[in-house]
Amino acid sequence: MVNGIRPCNANVEKMLCRNNHIKEGPLSVNSIRQLFNIQLVKASSVLVVVLVLILLGQKNAAADGKWFACLYGGQVTDGSIRDVFTLQADHKNSYLGAFVFGKEFWTYKDYIGMEAEGQVVKHWELQDHFEFNALLVIRWLPFPWDDYVDTSFAVGNGISYATEDPEIEAQGHHNVSKILHYLMLELSFLVPNQAHWNVFVRLHHRSGVFGLYNGVSGASNALGAGVRYTF
Repeated sequence: MVNGIRPCNANVEKMLCRNNHIKEGPLSVNSIRQLFNIQLVKASSVLVVVLVLILLGQKNAAADGKWFACLYGGQVTDGSIRDVFTLQADHKNSYLGAFVFGKEFWTYKDYIGMEAEGQVVKHWELQDHFEFNALLVIRWLPFPWDDYVDTSFAVGNGISYATEDPEIEAQGHHNVSKILHYLMLELSFLVPNQAHWNVFVRLHHRSGVFGLYNGVSGASNALGAGVRYTF
């Protein structure tokens, strides 16, 4: 029931709650938002798969075989991704350092690149554990100001494994899991006159995807910066 109005079929409400790991009962505004977010994540995943299939079928696509290695560091923040972007998140006394190794395995003209990436992450201070992440990355290449600063934007999705239950995630949420979904957002800039070097800022996000991973809702964010070398 939403604002006193029950769906034409009451079983629909129960089915939605059960299928999306939401407690059965009257649907609140937050529950509706949660359902919407779950469906949005699912739709985004389908869109990524469709995009991959389209790119793989393009005759003008190419696999350059570029490898890359990165180092970046960051600080864990308290709050949602939106809090991070609006500069409203509080920074925790918890830090991470990451080594990244990966490969660009597909490009379509000068528009889109696809990469596979693996990460080894070390946490210290409030948290003291290792984290291992594997992800698929889609990178948008052209920007209007590329003649001045060559820029790219990347989104990565994959899986994250922590060797211990992360302390900050345990403090902020009822359920904790070593295995969660991993999301990466990155803005990268080519170093002038250095074709192999990039600097970047990156959001490092572990998430239960609204309960889809072991009933975990939310998890942790870290905002960091680093360097990449391609070869």
